[in-house]
Amino acid sequence: MTHVVSESCIKCKYTDCVDVCPVDCFREGPNMLVIDPDECIDCAVCIPECPANAIYAEEDMPADQLAFIKLNVELARAEGWKSITKRKPALADADDWKDVMPKIQLLER
Repeated sequence: MTHVVSESCIKCKYTDCVDVCPVDCFREGPNMLVIDPDECIDCAVCIPECPANAIYAEEDMPADQLAFIKLNVELARAEGWKSITKRKPALADADDWKDVMPKIQLLER
């Protein structure tokens, strides 16, 4: 099993999670983060760090977020989605988007 970043991260991209990750499994896109399942060791330390509550253990993904399991795999391997290992500021309007759903249509690849 692995951990998965869900739709809640889109347009927020808080990076609190990357500071605590012991294996650097996060990948950064234009407006969200994803977890590389080949790198994740299921330690779960990232889950409580996310202000948007966007990270789940794969087996705990809400039914309406199951597509994000495959999406994390795809985007973690996508060109341009680089490893992120240091915390940086969230997107400027992250707090405005934190509780907005749905927002999959706003994902920038």
